[in-house]
Amino acid sequence: MQALIDEKDELTMSLVHYFVTKEDYTPINVQGAKNEIWLENLNGPYKIVRINSKYIHNDEQYKMDIFKMNYVVKQIKRKTLSFKMNVLNICLDLGSSVKLDENINKNINTVDLTNTLDVKKNKILCGIFPNITTEEFKKNKSFDEIIKSTEDINLKTATENAKYENIFKPKKIIAVKIVIALCVLMYIVTLIYGSYLSDNSTYGFNLALVILGANNTALFKTGEYYRILTSIFLHGSLWHLAVNMYSLWIIGNQVENFVGKFKFLAIYLMSGLMGSLFSLIFLGNSMSIGASGAIFGLMGCLLYFGYHYRLYLSSTLTRQIIPIIVLNLALGFMVNGIDNAAHIGGLIGGYLATMIVGLKYKSTKSETINGAIVYVLLIIFIIYTIFNLI
Repeated sequence: MQALIDEKDELTMSLVHYFVTKEDYTPINVQGAKNEIWLENLNGPYKIVRINSKYIHNDEQYKMDIFKMNYVVKQIKRKTLSFKMNVLNICLDLGSSVKLDENINKNINTVDLTNTLDVKKNKILCGIFPNITTEEFKKNKSFDEIIKSTEDINLKTATENAKYENIFKPKKIIAVKIVIALCVLMYIVTLIYGSYLSDNSTYGFNLALVILGANNTALFKTGEYYRILTSIFLHGSLWHLAVNMYSLWIIGNQVENFVGKFKFLAIYLMSGLMGSLFSLIFLGNSMSIGASGAIFGLMGCLLYFGYHYRLYLSSTLTRQIIPIIVLNLALGFMVNGIDNAAHIGGLIGGYLATMIVGLKYKSTKSETINGAIVYVLLIIFIIYTIFNLI
């Protein structure tokens, strides 16, 4: 015995099944929405697909529905940091007198469907989603087929949830501790070596910093290229070390937890390298040391990560990550003795380094290649500037 369901429910289920399992859309909760389903895919041809099964009997009700949609879309735009958001509005029960006026909102494209056969006939759907004309949209599905579609949707949703749980669940932090230990060790070595070099503790300490690898434009140009990396593990005072290590512990924990220990180390080193090179352009005869350029690179990583996972971190991105970056850069411009060039270079380097190493479940090969190309070209340009224009 076959069980049949209402044609509108059948069409709704088929549409949801198609967009979730074939087009990677994800259901989103919209407060107060009744008889409508909202789906999002920020990389899709339509960022939002809304399936509305409630009856709209005239033009006034249709315009009011579009007005309410606009309000919801604005909320989603704010949450996803999107400047523009195109929406596919699929209506399953429009009155015959309703006129679909595209001038009401150019970013909302409304499609009128009554049954599964309308899907295959609709030029908009078939043009944007060519795979939509499949056997999935057939009339009179059996109860078993409906159950199978439901299971497919639940499986897809569970798989996506498992991915995000894997990214955000707490993990054992290793790489950050190693970097902190190395910085502390180098500070102790600098103190001991400085006391060996001179009875004057300040002079001996500063001399030890130079010998151990402080960053300097003139020395870099003589061939001591290692300084752009060694300098990010050296610190000029106990206070300098304490502030940087505290920042590294707080920010580094988040980065390593999100990207893993090996990618963390790659981002840290690539950020530090870029920050040191930026610093060389403005250093003059001064020396530059400290992990802050690399730490800003970790902020750049969080900026990149936060944008790609903005559905989950939008408030964190706008209320914490961006304000912290802006505040610290502003502080660097206002306070003497802070190498803000290294901070800016590290921030850029961290963003590009994260593009290169990639984010699990999010990054594409083209993004990785583009990040690598921009990073290398920027390195070449900075080195050319150092050797030819300074």
